[in-house]
Amino acid sequence: MNKEMIAYRDRWQAVAEIERQELQEASLDERWRQLNVAVGLAIGLGMMISDQSEEEVHLRWAKLKSQSTNLNSPV
Repeated sequence: MNKEMIAYRDRWQAVAEIERQELQEASLDERWRQLNVAVGLAIGLGMMISDQSEEEVHLRWAKLKSQSTNLNSPV
């Protein structure tokens, strides 16, 4: 590798180290705000659309749970 490539790589490694330290030092409140910003962006871009098939699975499990509870109840 030539000197320019090594310097470029070293700069990005330094940036990565600073980002790692910032993430490690971030408070829970700050991380929560960052998560909310990311979710808001995903919703705004239409990337967070509820999956109907997942909802159907939850409904089926609820129905099965209800039925199994009714089978075990005394008559």
